[in-house]
Amino acid sequence: MQPETEWTVGTLLDWTAQHFVKKGCDSPRLDAEVLLAHALRLKRIDLYARYNEVIQEEERAIFRDLVRRRGDGCPVAYLVASKEFYSLPFFVNQDVLIPRPDTECLVDVALRIGKKENWKTILDLGTGSGCIAIALAKSLPQVKVVALDISAKALEIASRNAIANKVADRVSFVQGDLFAPLEKGLMFDAIVSNPPYIPDRDINELDKDVRDYEPRLALSGGGDGFSVFDGILSGAGAKLGAGGHLFIEIGSPQEETSRVRFKSCSEFLLHPTILDGGRNPRVLHATKIGSKP
Repeated sequence: MQPETEWTVGTLLDWTAQHFVKKGCDSPRLDAEVLLAHALRLKRIDLYARYNEVIQEEERAIFRDLVRRRGDGCPVAYLVASKEFYSLPFFVNQDVLIPRPDTECLVDVALRIGKKENWKTILDLGTGSGCIAIALAKSLPQVKVVALDISAKALEIASRNAIANKVADRVSFVQGDLFAPLEKGLMFDAIVSNPPYIPDRDINELDKDVRDYEPRLALSGGGDGFSVFDGILSGAGAKLGAGGHLFIEIGSPQEETSRVRFKSCSEFLLHPTILDGGRNPRVLHATKIGSKP
């Protein structure tokens, strides 16, 4: 008679990683570790200190459910309701896009310039989880950020994240479509945005964990992918003083088309495209033309 498997931390991780390989998960071992640590209420590093410990049925049941849902395609970040961005923790659920490491390059360049120029005000358009706004506020203690989103549910999450990361006194949240809800005379040193930029025709071709779980509102850039981009470009000049900065994240295949759109706008001087960690075109940076007072 075959002896019953002794389900230790190690055997659970090994079995689950192999299961996730069969399911086509991009990071099977990492996914297994994150989910088991969550089920056991441990840090990932602590799993290996308890590698040979037998896990009880109650905890295994919690883990089995997480494994099943991940196997069905649900992103790990939604299963554990958390994602790290710029070394900060963010609560996430299916009302917001999961923060991506690629977006950190936008924060990098904005921080470098913001510290040098001593920015006082930043506008984050389409804030989602609040990751860009909060990361900037955390590293620029002198700055106040207005974080805007059309989704009331997203703003609830962003507000929660601002409180958790102790910047709620310097980040204010506004609901509305792009610049419409802002006071007429309100101006900023910089505008940042990771807008929806996936063309509608490409939505169904996205990976299942993106297509079926992340909010379409945060993905769809309209028929050509540029509907929100164009709205930002047409209104940003009125909210920036001379020398003010505009940063917009793009999809890598959109670099040439998006740069052409920028160059047709005489208000801005367009700088070289910023590359992400994979050396892919990721962020366009432009400054408002004119002399500073």
